[in-house]
Amino acid sequence: MEHSSDRYYIPHGSPWPIVGSVALLFLMAGFAATLNGSGIGKISMLIGAGILLFMLFGWFGIVIKESVDGIYNQQVDRSFRMGMAWFIASEVMFFAAFFGALFYARQLALPWLGGDGNNFFTNFLLWPGFENAWPSNGPAEIGGEYKAMGPWGLPALNTAILLSSGVTITIAHHAVKAGNRKMLVAFLGLTWILGLLFVGLQATEYMHAYHDIEHGGLSLRLSSGIYGSTFFMLTGFHGLHVTLGAIMLIVIWFRTLKGHFSPENHFGFEAVAWYWHFVDVVWLGLFIFVYWL
Repeated sequence: MEHSSDRYYIPHGSPWPIVGSVALLFLMAGFAATLNGSGIGKISMLIGAGILLFMLFGWFGIVIKESVDGIYNQQVDRSFRMGMAWFIASEVMFFAAFFGALFYARQLALPWLGGDGNNFFTNFLLWPGFENAWPSNGPAEIGGEYKAMGPWGLPALNTAILLSSGVTITIAHHAVKAGNRKMLVAFLGLTWILGLLFVGLQATEYMHAYHDIEHGGLSLRLSSGIYGSTFFMLTGFHGLHVTLGAIMLIVIWFRTLKGHFSPENHFGFEAVAWYWHFVDVVWLGLFIFVYWL
């Protein structure tokens, strides 16, 4: 069957969207039940996660096979690129919301509560004696005693690691366009190794943060006021994105070992590279505004 580049592609029927919807239903119901103290919640989430993995392997496997078999045309390629671009745009908005919460707390809420400017009576009536200072666990020190996470040490090392991974995946991108498969395999493999190293060091950082001060830790937790909640929400979601990105890089790496991708047809690689560069940029913002300033 011929597939001309200007022919409109009509996808075949697929059961995978329904399977994915069932997985999300189990995940959502299980999460809600867990928040309400039900023991069945964790079981429901495990079932949902299993169905979701089954869907991902099945659906992505079909897409990969169809791409390798040359079924897709330029119109499909454009739709993939647009879909990935809009997905990354939605991720930008996701992190913008959390950065916005951090900005609101530091630049607006804390000065108001501290009585800065024309807000003297806000401080006098609501929280007398509260000082506008960051990091803060909020009025009445609701978050308890803790220490802030400094920018140097593991955070600075992780920054160097993630920026290095951005360089290695760029080299791999040039290699796939040049048809240099050995360089592609080497630098793509180095990229996901650096990604997993980043995740491992962040887990070490979290363990140090959670240990009590008397045991050499920071006593820093999600409940440590506005500082703790914004710190763990931003860094935790970013760590989740790095983990997913590393998994995608490993999948692309195995596809490369099987001989997939060519200088003319390698959008599967490009999509993951776009995502990885996005993760790099978000981390730079985190390092500056969460750790440093």
